[in-house]
Amino acid sequence: MQVLYKSTRGKGETVTASMAILKGLSEDGGLFVPTEIPKLDVPAEKLAQMTYQETAYEVMSRFLTDFTEEELKNCIANAYDEKFDTSEIAPLHEADGAYYLELFHGATIAFKDMALSILPHLMTTAAKKNAVKNEIVILTATSGDTGKAALAGFADVPGTRIIVFYPKHGVSPIQEKQMVTQKGDNTYVVGITGNFDDAQTAVKKMFNDRELAAELDAAGFQFSSANSINIGRLVPQIVYYVYAYSRLVGQGKVKAGEKINVVVPTGNFGNILAAYYAKQMGLPINKLVCASNENKVLFDFFRTGTYDRKRDFILTTSPSMDILISSNLERLIYRLTGEDAQKCAELMKSLSEGGEYTITDEMKKGLVDFYGNYCSEEETKETIHNVYKNSDYVIDPHTAVAAGVYKKYLKDTDDHTVTVIASTASPYKFTRSVMDAVADKAEDKDDFALADQLSAISGVKVPKAVEEIRTAPVLHDIVVDAPDMPDTVKKVLGIH
Repeated sequence: MQVLYKSTRGKGETVTASMAILKGLSEDGGLFVPTEIPKLDVPAEKLAQMTYQETAYEVMSRFLTDFTEEELKNCIANAYDEKFDTSEIAPLHEADGAYYLELFHGATIAFKDMALSILPHLMTTAAKKNAVKNEIVILTATSGDTGKAALAGFADVPGTRIIVFYPKHGVSPIQEKQMVTQKGDNTYVVGITGNFDDAQTAVKKMFNDRELAAELDAAGFQFSSANSINIGRLVPQIVYYVYAYSRLVGQGKVKAGEKINVVVPTGNFGNILAAYYAKQMGLPINKLVCASNENKVLFDFFRTGTYDRKRDFILTTSPSMDILISSNLERLIYRLTGEDAQKCAELMKSLSEGGEYTITDEMKKGLVDFYGNYCSEEETKETIHNVYKNSDYVIDPHTAVAAGVYKKYLKDTDDHTVTVIASTASPYKFTRSVMDAVADKAEDKDDFALADQLSAISGVKVPKAVEEIRTAPVLHDIVVDAPDMPDTVKKVLGIH
């Protein structure tokens, strides 16, 4: 079965998977979605015998149907190799009444590695398939983790350049150091004076700027995206939910066909959307628990049916979730409209022009798969403390938001279904917040000294990703205002 891709705001035109990956965003501003969700027709018992790489092939080959078996297996082999510090790639860790799916064993110790290790290979393969002559310029806004993972993935990949914009005062010190020390002749990192939403809005605007596209084309370049709006990011994320389920079956924790719950800390809605797609493929998932921090725009949406970004932007200890415009929600909205692209486009226009939209009662019924809640900063800190105290297991603030919301879900529903919590970053990425919670007060030390302290109490070695940047020189120090981002792009590409 061939799966094609269409835009959430389009007139029904379709493109191949490789073209959707290359474009990143549709010309009409919509996101690419599969024309149908393929079924996962491999028995759970068989999946339980497979490696991560074999599971990845089973899932991804169903979605990326214009890639040959050899092409796809080659991409997978290049992505999931010794860059990960465990052969399992995404191990499950049982703690405090749930199974933590550790998605932080890659090169930059955050879940973005799971998809961004493979995206450059998918993209360069797609470029060859479509006879693309231009150099591909990856343009990305980051709230902290995507940036470094994309930089690491694309560094020195022939035929590509990557430009990452991040909020100068909206990421953790370790996240910033990871980005500004990035090596690679084709990498550019730029701080902006606004917040993540400012960066993301400007990036989307550049993607839709025809004049800029013509200027780039004349100079031998074309844009693509490494943000989670790219379907080449989303499809690899479906894999780890399938893998987690197969491990539970293999370990006898659930019987094949028995349902599980999945809890995901959510900002841009991509990671939980991947779990939703896994459920649509036939993975036995009961509830998708959407966990927000104090920027609880998604919690309010699930509660009221109104998505309203007109609110104060709060900087929290879980910065990758400090987002008020959850781009990937558009893919869910499109499904809720019954795949009515015009209706979807109207709602998105209402969001960009008026700052909000409200879905119909009929559409609201489609949210039955989801439960939304949020954790305050205090609750997040308390959760890190309690999980460590109860299970001798240290989690980062994003994972703690999920674990805290899971406790609220249990209280609200008394549903004790076996539960997987997406653990999206290593605690070493947020040492100050974690040590504050675990030791009650982080001492007056820098983040690297705190990493050593965390290692001493947790018995987990300081990851290579942190050791490497301890003494690395800063290679990127440009900071601009959001309106100056297009000029900055032209400048770094040498277009005048």
